[in-house]
Amino acid sequence: LLKGDYLVKGSGFNSWRKVGAAIQAVKVFESRQVDELIVLDIEATPQGRGPNIDLIESMARECFMPLTVGGGVRSVDDIRSLLHVGADKIALCSEALRRPEFISEAAEKFGCQCITVSVDVKDGKVMSRCGTAETGLDPVEWACRAAELGAGEILLNSVERDGTLRGYDLPLIRAVS
Repeated sequence: LLKGDYLVKGSGFNSWRKVGAAIQAVKVFESRQVDELIVLDIEATPQGRGPNIDLIESMARECFMPLTVGGGVRSVDDIRSLLHVGADKIALCSEALRRPEFISEAAEKFGCQCITVSVDVKDGKVMSRCGTAETGLDPVEWACRAAELGAGEILLNSVERDGTLRGYDLPLIRAVS
């Protein structure tokens, strides 16, 4: 999770604490042969801004594994810019919830393999805006709809389990899969 130029760790999508500089962390992950990296800018959407293209470009220069980037992605131009600077896949969340046709538009332009839909779940409902806004949507129904619209991957996040070291929400994973 990216907040400014730093990676952060929290609990329940809250209480963020810095855990290191983003560029340095990418170098460490690369040296440890991590097989994929997902970077989500948790400030972009709440601040009403787009992705930090310069930072993602710097991270991509150090990253030789598949790189998925999300946070503040609101347009095909945002996706194109992120792919141009080295992202391999794009994670959509709040804008996809606001405008589901954006998933299809993105998948048609860049391919399903490039589009990941992030599904944040709290109390059995899909959340938007980094887990702060309730949508009332069922996670199974939303994940299935996102896949039908062209999402090649679903990134499933349990707000209640985030940062708690209690493991995966297996009932949620089973239900969605």
